[in-house]
Amino acid sequence: MLLPTIQALQILGGSGTTEEIYNKVVELLNIPDEVLEISHGSTSQSAVEYRLGWSRTYLKKYGLLQNSVRGVWSLVSTSTHLDDLDAKEIVKAVRDADKNKAVPSDMQLDEAVESLETLEELTWHRQLHKTLLSLEPSAFERLAQRLLRESGFIQVQVTGKSGDGGIDGVGIARINGFLSFHILFQCKRYQGSVTSGQIRDFRGAMQGRTDKGLFITTGTFTRDAIREATRDGAPPIDLIDGEQLVQRLKELGLGVKITIVESVEVDTDWFTNI
Repeated sequence: MLLPTIQALQILGGSGTTEEIYNKVVELLNIPDEVLEISHGSTSQSAVEYRLGWSRTYLKKYGLLQNSVRGVWSLVSTSTHLDDLDAKEIVKAVRDADKNKAVPSDMQLDEAVESLETLEELTWHRQLHKTLLSLEPSAFERLAQRLLRESGFIQVQVTGKSGDGGIDGVGIARINGFLSFHILFQCKRYQGSVTSGQIRDFRGAMQGRTDKGLFITTGTFTRDAIREATRDGAPPIDLIDGEQLVQRLKELGLGVKITIVESVEVDTDWFTNI
């Protein structure tokens, strides 16, 4: 997926978020839903997401990509031509470079730290995802309620009534303290992918009750489900998949503790100016 990643970024104008790159690569390669639904081990990531993650890493090490602290990936040069690139050569060059790092330089140490951070990221992702899947349905609904409250929603209530078409709760979203709109939400502890049929069922339950819906899952959404959620002429439904969920829990500090490591640097210039 190395060259499709480059192609996707070129189409996106030279830069894009992880999600934008994923959607564009899936479109370019026409990857079927049954392939997209294959998960990578016990994580919330799919096998395709995992492979795309490594593709970005290889392209960055090769000098073709760079990424910002905000998670936006961009081409180092917009004049890169796909015909001049060989995926096998990129993989070989990166692996050879890794093997030849006998004496670590400052740059190599930075890459080692980055690799360690990536490993730590995968570790806490797996642990949090496993914890979410182990929750009782009622506990997961309460977690969704807390998540929405911490995100600025008000009057969030968990209904969880049987026979209510999958509506798990209601709330009011406030925008800049002035505008507000009612939402209905559904939350699913799910290992697999939510289908377009489940999105339609949720929208049917929303009919006449609200103009906006929110679907939260620990799993993923099929392409048809994503298209159905934003279908023209139908009440829109915002989607939060497992990856977005764990990231949001981290940002809000809900069940995730972040330890800041102190970094000390000696300013030699300071001493020369005494």
